[in-house]
Amino acid sequence: MSNIVVFGSQWGDEGKGKIVDMLAQDAAAVVRFQGGNNAGHTLVVAGEKCILHLIPSGILHPGKICLIGNGVVLDPEVFLREIDTLAEKGVDVSPARLMVSKKTHVILSYHRKLDSAREGSLSKGSKIGTTGRGIGPCYEDKMHRCGIRACDLADPELLRAKIEAALVEKNILFTQLYGCEAMDPEQVFRELLPFAERLRPYLGDVSTAIQKAVAGGGSVLFEGAQGTHLDIDHGTYPFVTSSTTVSGNAASGSGCSPRLLERIIAIVKAYTTRVGGGPFPTELFDATGEYLQEKGGEFGATTGRKRRCGWLDLVVLRESARLNGPTELAVTKLDVLSGLKELKICVAYEYRGARMDYPPQEQNGMADVLPLYETMPGWDEDLSAVTSWAGLPENARAYLLRLEELSGVPVGLVSVGPDRAQTFLK
Repeated sequence: MSNIVVFGSQWGDEGKGKIVDMLAQDAAAVVRFQGGNNAGHTLVVAGEKCILHLIPSGILHPGKICLIGNGVVLDPEVFLREIDTLAEKGVDVSPARLMVSKKTHVILSYHRKLDSAREGSLSKGSKIGTTGRGIGPCYEDKMHRCGIRACDLADPELLRAKIEAALVEKNILFTQLYGCEAMDPEQVFRELLPFAERLRPYLGDVSTAIQKAVAGGGSVLFEGAQGTHLDIDHGTYPFVTSSTTVSGNAASGSGCSPRLLERIIAIVKAYTTRVGGGPFPTELFDATGEYLQEKGGEFGATTGRKRRCGWLDLVVLRESARLNGPTELAVTKLDVLSGLKELKICVAYEYRGARMDYPPQEQNGMADVLPLYETMPGWDEDLSAVTSWAGLPENARAYLLRLEELSGVPVGLVSVGPDRAQTFLK
């Protein structure tokens, strides 16, 4: 099997975890290359649900090496809680098969506090919709060159000094800007120590682990979080996440050459959803939107918030195709569309009197577009038991073929339900 990058082509929540879980059975190693525990990948295996926030989805396959790359920001408490939950289910989460890059930046309690304080200070229309997990402030420290890296957890004196230095500025923000109490560096340090002790055996050189897997003839599966249109550079800024979510970051965020990235799979939900603030041109506020929300079980895996739902947006997907260069599409939740008499696909935008095939580049430009729709007939058949392309209703096949035509990318995989077994090759 080729080395594969799996990325989200919309605003996240496309079903990446399920596709990674399916592909992991043929991979030697699975690598998470960006984001933090603001992402949640929901897997259903033999009817049992498992939600992962940091550990790569391949962990459910015995013997697979799972790696957390340098591009991730890691909350030690959340990571260890996830390990304990998986261990209780009988999953092998030993350091022999689970590694965290020593270069991975670490989320501390002051990151979470700063995240919540900032979001709470914003007016309703300005809120980003952050999960409050400290993701953004941790990435800020990384860029400001004052971050705590996983390797620092093995050096208590360095760790203490870095925490003290970081809190000089943050305590001014807490007390003078946000009206919060200052944080005690020694208390932050002491609270972190037990987690640091447990985490140390998992620290390693992820770049070398990838190199060894490839040199041994194995394939590597690169797992992204969130979606392309939450990318810090290319997303609907400022309503974005704090990391680079596009496929090109799989190399930088894991520590390998981009030459290793051979097969790039765009995960596409058969309609569109978004969590949190920001523009959403095809959002539905009617009974159809409620139907998609309820039938699709559209609640955030991390926050539990209702996802906003709308029609499939090909302008968004077209932009994802040119940014990521996918070799194929994996279409998820096609079964949710069953029962709708007609389906709409946004094929272009009208923006300031002109037709646009790609999103406008101006800040919040997508809040001012008018979606231009193409209508297709729906279908009534239940798809949950379909196991092949030929088994799909004619109108469902036509919908997918139109998606191929409009995006310029072939459909490779189709998912018709949450379980691992409810996915097939086109």
